[in-house]
Amino acid sequence: MIKIAIVEDEDLYVKVLSEFLDRFQAESGTAICSERFRDGDEIVENYDGSYDIILMDIQMKFMDGMSAAEEIRKRDRDVIIMFITNRTDYAIRGYEVDALDYIVKPVNYFAFARKLERAIGRIPQDKDAVITLNIPQGIRKIRIDDIFYAESEGHNLVYHTVHGDYKIRQKMSEAEEELGRHGFFRSNKGYLVNMRHVDGVQDGCCLLAGQRLLISRSRKAEFMAAMADYIGSMV
Repeated sequence: MIKIAIVEDEDLYVKVLSEFLDRFQAESGTAICSERFRDGDEIVENYDGSYDIILMDIQMKFMDGMSAAEEIRKRDRDVIIMFITNRTDYAIRGYEVDALDYIVKPVNYFAFARKLERAIGRIPQDKDAVITLNIPQGIRKIRIDDIFYAESEGHNLVYHTVHGDYKIRQKMSEAEEELGRHGFFRSNKGYLVNMRHVDGVQDGCCLLAGQRLLISRSRKAEFMAAMADYIGSMV
């Protein structure tokens, strides 16, 4: 599923873009969901990094598209930004925020479809195997295979990854629901481990990333069964 944000203050163009997305979806077989924002400040205020593509009008009342893109880039380096404008001279400034392309008003479907196809081609094929972490410094998109384990720390979780540790405010149950289908299992109430990185089990602990993480007595049988299932799936 491709998630697209439409940031446009003119209802007419929102209607046109929505119709174009529906048509593209029908013709290409690509599953798309879209969300509309009426101004740049709306998307910036609660930006959560969940979008694959942002279609951004440049001229808006409260926060223009260029300013909004600058704020988004501080938090998200990966999202694809495409500007919508009736002035081609804005295209040069788009490179400052690493915009992929720009769409000139009035929007033509065939040109739009070509640009959208190019944008979708830039999205990683394994995008479903990526988790978005909202850390104090901004948004980080981490490949799930790069996570060693998640550790409960009060009301926070610490994700231990090949790139370092990231602390976010999240419940362990939420992480377990999201990562359980990707080969993660609770060794005890405080650890959610990636079976991919488990090197073995010794003295009631699972060994991974140079750490010994305790397997609770009540979970040991389930943990060993989950580990055997994971190993079996790799054969």
